[in-house]
Amino acid sequence: MGVNVPLVTTFVVYILAMVGIGFYAWWRTHTLSDYILGGRSLNPFVTALAAGASDMSGWLRMGVPGAVYLSGLVEGWIAVGLIIGAYLNWKFVAAPLRVYTERAGNALTLPDYFTQRFADDRRLLRIFSALVILVFFAIYAASGVVAGARLFESIFGMSYTSALWAGASATILYTLIGGFLAVSWTDTVQASLMILALIVTPVVVIVLLGGPVRSLALVEAFNPGHLDMLRGASAVGIVSLLAWGLGYFGQPHILARFMAADSVKSIPNARRISMAWMIFCLAGAVAVGFFGIAYFSAHPELGVAVNENPERVFIELAKILFNP
Repeated sequence: MGVNVPLVTTFVVYILAMVGIGFYAWWRTHTLSDYILGGRSLNPFVTALAAGASDMSGWLRMGVPGAVYLSGLVEGWIAVGLIIGAYLNWKFVAAPLRVYTERAGNALTLPDYFTQRFADDRRLLRIFSALVILVFFAIYAASGVVAGARLFESIFGMSYTSALWAGASATILYTLIGGFLAVSWTDTVQASLMILALIVTPVVVIVLLGGPVRSLALVEAFNPGHLDMLRGASAVGIVSLLAWGLGYFGQPHILARFMAADSVKSIPNARRISMAWMIFCLAGAVAVGFFGIAYFSAHPELGVAVNENPERVFIELAKILFNP
């Protein structure tokens, strides 16, 4: 595979920018509170987008479009459940958590908060909650590293192992150097890129296919059931998809953003920004998978990689449609 100079240049600039943000965050970090929780200094915009990007991560561009590409709009119930769960989390958890983590001995982590809040002198809550986070979050974080590796593998033709180390090394570097501020600021940049890509991609697909009417006709011709959100869905199945939203109330990387807001007064603005970002991103992700069906049914010769792995629909559309 030949070297694609514009593509390689773009990726190198992007990685260097993320590491550069890490070093800037290191320069701004002076205390343990700064490193662990950004000194509780995140403004509403950073709080909102950092929470969104850390939550959505790789599966928003791979998992959701892939599920919709494979099964149609019935998978859209996942997006509905996530929006409801995220709103309730912002509405009922964010502000109290911001207030009480500071009152409870200025707790910097959730295990520390549980210990202080419930006067657990034996530290059992701290140990148990830390173990839960360690075990399950390791699996969750691994999925994000895998998503990055699949991207590097697909774009650069690298071996999966090399791609895994390339993506993980950059992430570990800026996280280790800059701590929480680095993670939050890079998440904000990535959230901005995510919403742009997820809105632009389906719009370009629709335009190239001749408009929304023809695009819908292509999907219907491929499989009419893909247009039906209730196709083959039982009540239990729909509730199960909606229940994805329940995860928000216990995800430490999201709750940490609430704890790091500069003030409880910032939470309402952050909630509005975050929910708007989330709705547009999820709608875009669903649209990528849905109109990806239309595009690759019209151009089957281009859909080999997507048919092998539907999670690559966004990556393949980006490769085909846009300048390297």
